[in-house]
Amino acid sequence: MVNNGSALGFTTLGQELTEVELHQRGQVPEWLEGDLLRTGPAQFEVGKASYQHWFDGLAMLYRFHFQQGRVVYSNRYLQSDAYLKAKAAGAPSSPEFATNPLPTLLQRLRLVARAGSGNNANVNTSRIGTHTVALTETPQPVAFDPASLATLDSRTLLPSLPGQVTTAHPHFDARRQCQYNYLLEFGRVSKYRLYRIDAGTTQAQLVATLDTQRPAYMHSFGMSERYLVLTEFPLVTNPLRFLLGNRPFIQNYRWEPERGTLFHVIDKDTGQIMKTARAEPFFAFHHVNAFERDGKLCVDIIAFPDPSVIDELYLEHLRSEAPTKAAGKLTRFTVDLDGDDAVVSQTLADAALELPRFDYRRRAGQPYRYVYAAGTSPKAAFMDTLIRIDLETGKETAWHEASCYPGEPVFVPRPEAQGEDDGVILSVVLDAKVGRSFLIVLDAANWSEQARLEVPHPVPFGFHGNFFKG
Repeated sequence: MVNNGSALGFTTLGQELTEVELHQRGQVPEWLEGDLLRTGPAQFEVGKASYQHWFDGLAMLYRFHFQQGRVVYSNRYLQSDAYLKAKAAGAPSSPEFATNPLPTLLQRLRLVARAGSGNNANVNTSRIGTHTVALTETPQPVAFDPASLATLDSRTLLPSLPGQVTTAHPHFDARRQCQYNYLLEFGRVSKYRLYRIDAGTTQAQLVATLDTQRPAYMHSFGMSERYLVLTEFPLVTNPLRFLLGNRPFIQNYRWEPERGTLFHVIDKDTGQIMKTARAEPFFAFHHVNAFERDGKLCVDIIAFPDPSVIDELYLEHLRSEAPTKAAGKLTRFTVDLDGDDAVVSQTLADAALELPRFDYRRRAGQPYRYVYAAGTSPKAAFMDTLIRIDLETGKETAWHEASCYPGEPVFVPRPEAQGEDDGVILSVVLDAKVGRSFLIVLDAANWSEQARLEVPHPVPFGFHGNFFKG
């Protein structure tokens, strides 16, 4: 299987642009006002040394500014400590997901003491208080100016709770007006700490603590109206490995399927652990949504049978001619809150999916109908399709164009929208035929193309971003 040009998406981007108006085909809706802010890995070599994994590349910020039907584009490297140290040293200088340049025990101990592997925030964008931030899986958000993309002082944003690992997928609870996330603190007895940050503030408040002897790798977690859900996959580690070994972060974890997958259900308001239920072993990066119905908790996840997908995302593999199975199955896991501890699973769609989104602002923690995702068609080397799934009818609708590789589909509702699909989808697409990317605007209801905005260069494949209204 030939890679069909997707390797271009894993190539370092040297060009930074400021406020370039993008040529458009079609028409951007006049009501679409604000900024699509994204982050992602964009530099994969420093000097003669290379990062090893897609997740390791140095972070670049991207801004698509929408105003009166026009779109202006900027991109700029995030000036994080990880970036500045690498530039100064002429080589990778901070440990990343699968790259570890720190050779000595003393250096590793210092790193754990100051919370994690660095602040190369290449995973997601969000807001903490009044600050716009880039996030990664260590608890060191990096603030930046949403207009100029200039990196700002972030020292006041460090969480007051101890921990070395977090998620780049905080949940926002619209009714409680707060953000939830979790921290993992390694120790003789390690601790998962769930916490909240109230809107307009930056101070973390502890919600619950769960002890664990062998902490799991969890890239995201679930949230329903009443509950937080930690899904503990059997990809686990002994914390001593981090201290006594010299392996990169993810290589300290081991797949132990005999443990099964544990769903810990925690009450948001009391912090009480309401239920721990067990499912068959599986792995996932992304939760989609969770909601309560008839005494049961439904948790929708993009599930993989095991964590071998992590190995397929090493750069050597992604740049080769081998196909990459970078997509899983949309699966509903149902926890009986008052009954049996066994979790029931159901596959909700045939398509192979990743990077899922939905109408988060109105349906987070609630029953919902539509899922939007990037998908991989049967003969593709990488994600090459944008998919809309109707969970009520089971209908799957796809957008696909030859040699084009779309990223995460971000849903933006129309002002005064009524339906969950009343709005548009924004996705950055690599067009390998011409060696550049474009931003596509799809009608979320009928999946028709409304517009495409042509970017002057190829945008390396990224992970996540959000639309911030003007």
